[in-house]
Amino acid sequence: MSETAVVDLLREAFVVALKLAGPLLAVSLGVGLIISLFQAATQIQEQTLTFVPKLLIVGVSLVLLAPWMITVLREFITAHFESVAVFMR
Repeated sequence: MSETAVVDLLREAFVVALKLAGPLLAVSLGVGLIISLFQAATQIQEQTLTFVPKLLIVGVSLVLLAPWMITVLREFITAHFESVAVFMR
């Protein structure tokens, strides 16, 4: 494998990692922002108030996004396994 192919593979792997982690991180950021605004408005500084809703909503998001995430990861792996099989011939 040439250096260019390895760099392309790593670049694509990073893009796939961002595709998989991005939606969950965005949901967590949004929930955290809403909760922090609520805490600032009510002056309630309870630590579990930030952790529990974020955990629940990210968990629900993970369940809802899991089929899409598995498809993206499967397509990436399949494409690169096929390219390795062609390279090994």
